[in-house]
Amino acid sequence: MTNIANTFDSMFKDFGRYYVGSEDLINRLSKIHDDANRCVTNYPPYNIKKTGENTYQIEMAVAGFSKQDIDIELKEDKLIIIGKTGEDSLDKDADFLFRGIANRAFNRTFTLSDQIIVNDAELINGILKIFLEKIIPDHKKPRKIQVNDTSNQQLLTE
Repeated sequence: MTNIANTFDSMFKDFGRYYVGSEDLINRLSKIHDDANRCVTNYPPYNIKKTGENTYQIEMAVAGFSKQDIDIELKEDKLIIIGKTGEDSLDKDADFLFRGIANRAFNRTFTLSDQIIVNDAELINGILKIFLEKIIPDHKKPRKIQVNDTSNQQLLTE
């Protein structure tokens, strides 16, 4: 088991008494933790907003990138955003005294829940917006369970 799984074990020693089948969740959290710590970068900066009860939005600052420079791919539970940049011919000939605007490629990965779908993406004024929605399947929605009384059926058959 990895560190996060051990942390869960020590923090919630009775976790298994209340959550049946939680091993997959703990393993998934452990994998997310390991993936996140492998390559931590702050570029490009981003926000994750909850815009409704079941809707989310990822906003990423990608000034200088056009929509042709950005690839968005959903692979299994990973949302992968790749920004490709070619050396601008004007930049090659420029004699910079100071270069503070980042013009570099990036690769940003987000792990999505199984219930999250990507609805749309748009690039507005240097901000990439990705619209997400949480779809709750019917079998996961709250419902009442009827309790049957079998004692009356047994009396009628006797």
